[in-house]
Amino acid sequence: MKIVFTGGGTGGHFYPIIAVAEEVNALTRERKLVNVKLYFLSEQPYDHRALFDNGLEFVAVASGKWRRYFTPRNFLRNLFDLVRLGLGLVTALFKLYFIYPDVVFSKGGYASVPVVWAAHWLGLPVFIHESDTRPGRANLWASRFAKRIAVSYPEAVDYFKPADRGKIAVTGNPLRMNFKHPLRQGAREFLQLEPNRPVVFVTGGSQGARAINDVVVDILPSLLKEYAVIHQVGRDNFSDIKKRTQTVLAGHPQADRYKLFDYLNESAMRMVAGVSDLVISRAGSTIFEIAEWGIPAILIPIPEKISHDQRTNAFTYARTGAAVVIEQDNLLPSVLLTEINRLLKNQKLLETMRLNAKNFSKPNAARLIAEELIKIALSHER
Repeated sequence: MKIVFTGGGTGGHFYPIIAVAEEVNALTRERKLVNVKLYFLSEQPYDHRALFDNGLEFVAVASGKWRRYFTPRNFLRNLFDLVRLGLGLVTALFKLYFIYPDVVFSKGGYASVPVVWAAHWLGLPVFIHESDTRPGRANLWASRFAKRIAVSYPEAVDYFKPADRGKIAVTGNPLRMNFKHPLRQGAREFLQLEPNRPVVFVTGGSQGARAINDVVVDILPSLLKEYAVIHQVGRDNFSDIKKRTQTVLAGHPQADRYKLFDYLNESAMRMVAGVSDLVISRAGSTIFEIAEWGIPAILIPIPEKISHDQRTNAFTYARTGAAVVIEQDNLLPSVLLTEINRLLKNQKLLETMRLNAKNFSKPNAARLIAEELIKIALSHER
């Protein structure tokens, strides 16, 4: 049995694939399946260690990204990427032919397009998953070829054609096994945090978010009077933010309450989840991790002119009562500081938000998808 995974080049596409692969491997052991081979076809491996740990063989396939907002530079980049897409289509066809998997699982994104097209051309079953409330163009296009469609939000169903509704299931977003279990014991000691001090965790994802970082740095002197702050800024932003915070916090009596990270690995993220009282985040697939952890959130979605899905993700989740939304155009230092204080000083509200988050979470998403993948693959084998 062979299963091919494919998806775009972000953590929001890649790590749900790893979560499904974990469950495929677990089911393989439980059911004593033999000769199961897993492949990841994309532009870049993204995380070599995660692929190796889960037995995924990386196969490079070029693709091209279409940029929706016009600038002269983007016009030239789109032309160049059209050529790359053409090359990727041919490459994917040959590589998929020689692998000849029993099913292809796509998380969407531009990097998935050549692989899904090749799978359709070769008559291979395709299973797609959509993380957002508003499906991306790659998944909407791929839905016409898909045997199964899984979505994270019920609202996403309405964007697919009525003829496709019978093959859609609302599963939630796949989460890696370890991410479902925050580490609490010893986490404060490891992160050098004071006992009982409320903790604010700020993250813009693995790449960071400059707009969020800038505002948080501006309010740090006020925040640190009452709270500890764990700030994940992204590798590209780390040097700049470190210099700025050293200046802003020079002589501040509580400067040691600020913990700056470029990137948090799995163990560190689990410890941060175990101690955090409030998360400030973008509104991608991270929402499902926050919900599973049961942590109240302030969501700051990427503006709609750049990302068509995060704003609707944020407001859909906020309607559950587990989060509040501040749009980036309204992200002033005073607004963010006021909202942090309003939430952290109302324990009854925080407890309600925690319960609402846990009620929203869908911890079995990866297992449900893995079971269906294996079912399709075994059927195709026969």
